[in-house]
Amino acid sequence: MLVAELAGTRQFRLLEQPVCDPAPGEIQVAVKSVGICGSDLHYYFEGGIGDTPCVYPMVLGHEPAGEVRQVGSGVTGWSPGDRAVLEPALYCYHCEYCLTGHHNVCAHLRFLSTPADPGFFRQVLNLPAANLAPLPRGLSFEEGTLAEPLAIALHSMKFAAPRQGETAVVFGAGPIGLLTLAVLKISGAGRVWVVEPVAHRRQMALGMGADAVIDPKAVDVVRQILDDTGHRGVDMAIDCAAKDGSMNQCLKVTRNAARVVYTGIPAEISIPLDFHDVRRKELILYTVRRSNHETDLAIRLLRDQRGKFSPVLTHRRPMDQISRAFDMLEHYSDNAGKVTVSPA
Repeated sequence: MLVAELAGTRQFRLLEQPVCDPAPGEIQVAVKSVGICGSDLHYYFEGGIGDTPCVYPMVLGHEPAGEVRQVGSGVTGWSPGDRAVLEPALYCYHCEYCLTGHHNVCAHLRFLSTPADPGFFRQVLNLPAANLAPLPRGLSFEEGTLAEPLAIALHSMKFAAPRQGETAVVFGAGPIGLLTLAVLKISGAGRVWVVEPVAHRRQMALGMGADAVIDPKAVDVVRQILDDTGHRGVDMAIDCAAKDGSMNQCLKVTRNAARVVYTGIPAEISIPLDFHDVRRKELILYTVRRSNHETDLAIRLLRDQRGKFSPVLTHRRPMDQISRAFDMLEHYSDNAGKVTVSPA
């Protein structure tokens, strides 16, 4: 099978690797499509993300969909040719966090596409049967790749807890930000502002339901939102960017006792926090680590509300053009939104 290995900063290499038969309880899948995530971009362009450096060579990609090739012994309910969304997280299910429902912070968590565990930019791999979920008929493999980032957006909603008519600001109109916007509007949120420096992504946000968009390079974001809300501030802020001061801007655009949700991952190891804004307003701050079994709900939403999420998808590239696909996202050229890679 063909694998795209990250061999260094901005360096992919394609090579052949053997693939073994699936073990008992496993399913062998052909990986048909993988979305490029923001964390993949950090690894590719910067050699790491936050306090996690690359360990070369490594295989990225954790937003996959594929097709069953072979079923290991003891597996029921799956047959060759079945289409599936593939889960990248491997939980132990017996630590104190798993036993209390906090699987995404499992003490023994493994996540495919990190330095220790190869990801999905490869044609074939074996997965535990529990890591497959049926891809509904009518949804493409590319649409199936949205299940993983949409699950993250849904997980963030557990903290944002939008109520009918409440106001919100979303920082960042990358795929996670756009999916978060769509979920907010489906949840009944009122006016939603989206802060985004890239012009075509602001247009994408308007097309996906944003009531207002702000270019942070052109206006003072905090002043604009406070003016728009009569200096009250919004009910919640969700930071899907984690850059250019957005983490502290969240604290300033929100009302007293508001919810602030940090979904994005900053490139920096340490971020200064304007603590007095938090204390004075008695803000409630949440951080998001991926998702926690929201994939099934994400798939149902993709099926039932298809038109609200598919506009995020803009480009598809074969795996022998993976470097070109990543480079396109460095400056968001060619009106890029979510770019997918097709290994098999």
